[in-house]
Amino acid sequence: MKSFLLSTALAALLAVPAYAGKAFISNERGNTITVVNTETWEVETEFFAGNRPRGITTSPDGSVIYVCASDDNLVRVFDATTYEELPSLPSGPDPELFILEPSGKRLYIANEDDNLVTVVDTETRMVLAEVPVGVEPEGMGMSPDAKFVVNTSETTNMAHFISTEDYKIKHNILVDQRPRYAHYTADGKRLFVTSEIGGTVSVMDIAEDGAPTVVGKISFEVAGVQPEWLQPVGARVTADGKRLFVALGPANRVAVIDAQSLEVLDYILVGQRVWQLDFTPDEKYLLTTNGNSNDITVIDVEKEQAIKSIQVGQQPWGVVAID
Repeated sequence: MKSFLLSTALAALLAVPAYAGKAFISNERGNTITVVNTETWEVETEFFAGNRPRGITTSPDGSVIYVCASDDNLVRVFDATTYEELPSLPSGPDPELFILEPSGKRLYIANEDDNLVTVVDTETRMVLAEVPVGVEPEGMGMSPDAKFVVNTSETTNMAHFISTEDYKIKHNILVDQRPRYAHYTADGKRLFVTSEIGGTVSVMDIAEDGAPTVVGKISFEVAGVQPEWLQPVGARVTADGKRLFVALGPANRVAVIDAQSLEVLDYILVGQRVWQLDFTPDEKYLLTTNGNSNDITVIDVEKEQAIKSIQVGQQPWGVVAID
């Protein structure tokens, strides 16, 4: 009897398919989301995501995918397993990027056309606040303690630090031309802001009260690449705070930076017009979206090398990876 029960349990266990992670890629021109299996690196499916999907993120438990449908003026919501569309969220006009707080309750959305950051309750689907910021807001970052949201405004060339307690701007920091992205280290002590046209990354130390101080700027130089092509956009830093990876747009490279000394260590050749980045949850791999070559590049983080290219939809823009 024991042998029968054991064999039955084993058969049941073997019948369960091995679970693999997924990466979701928003295809800006194709109006779709491509789903890639991050174990086999095969494309699983592609589904409609609204008109001009750009920013993309996931709920804390990985069960829900949020997508900025920029030309629909809303945030579309999908089940991460079935890909069924769920009730959408209001966003204000032309949402481009957003940031979800760790609790998953509030979504902070940059509205490029209206110079606002819209705050939405993901449970009630109600707008909680609209925060006036600079001209053409785009990048969104959040401090690890969720006390501050950082918005970058492209035309104003500023990073705005918004308190999540009262939705007021507490600090405005001037950076270089056309800031695109803001990303904190996991300990919250440092913030990196990329400036696409300025060609730099502004580095800020963050005080205990959240106040920022610019302590340096990172610039880039690649032999054979015109300086105006070195356009920092997406950025990610490892959880241990040792490595910063920056997408350099039409330079078709990702810069590898010592996040402590701020020295540029290497450049990884990827696809054409690399835009956004995301780690797999275990940080073994970094995924890049390459808008002009319609693919993503898989980078081995430990080796700091590109290992695979995967064709996805038309003009991939954003990427998020889950377990």
